Amino acid sequence: MNAVEVSYKIEGSGPALYMVHGIGSRKVTWDGIVPALKAHFTCVTYDLRGHGDSPIDSTPYSLDDMVADLEALREKLGHEAIHVIGHSLGGMIGPAYARAYPNRTLSVGLLSTAAGRTDDDSTKLRNVIDLMEDKGVMPVIRTLVERWYTDEFIAARPDLIDMRMKQVEDTPEHVFLSVFRIYGTTEMAPWLNEVNCPCLVLTGELDGGCNPRLNRFIDEQLPDSELVILNGLKHSILIEAPQRVVEPLKAFLLKVRG
Repeated sequence: MNAVEVSYKIEGSGPALYMVHGIGSRKVTWDGIVPALKAHFTCVTYDLRGHGDSPIDSTPYSLDDMVADLEALREKLGHEAIHVIGHSLGGMIGPAYARAYPNRTLSVGLLSTAAGRTDDDSTKLRNVIDLMEDKGVMPVIRTLVERWYTDEFIAARPDLIDMRMKQVEDTPEHVFLSVFRIYGTTEMAPWLNEVNCPCLVLTGELDGGCNPRLNRFIDEQLPDSELVILNGLKHSILIEAPQRVVEPLKAFLLKVRG
């Protein structure tokens, strides 16, 4: 398990807040969130290995690799302890980091992520992976857009949909498949009870893959957590409705910051 030096950006001042994006995304995904937090926190956004401006290390990647990259970045920047928020796959990297480095973790935000999947949930994900391996990533991803955004947003902001599709297209296919497998095969249920720092669990009411049922399970398993369900939203909450994410996220972070 060798960490890579990821591409990062720092804005603001105060306690360190590391922001971890999801599959095929980029650090710019947090641009709608950072302005509301940088007066209170040193916001560190970064590209996961294989994404954006970060190195494309040989695949397959593992969740432990992603945790190692985050710890290496913390060491490089010299922050004694950090708050971590992550979206989707990032919402798995955050608690995995807290489990591995409890003395370095102040709090975790788990946004639009999943645990406690049923056999049917897991089968559906394996089918998507199989389809991407057979047909290619982009043809399959284009069919999933309606699972990420509401119909109203798709109609109103085709520019942002196109931006997201370009991110996926620019991610090497073997990297995308590798991180999608991490997301699809990681089950946090056996160890969520070991994550003892304060946690925020947040998802969209209409998120099919990271639905309220799975997030209620996450909230129940974590020793110290609060649950927020955003009505009327699907998976890509950071792009579609960052202002709605900021309100509960900022309140949580300011509370745990003390």
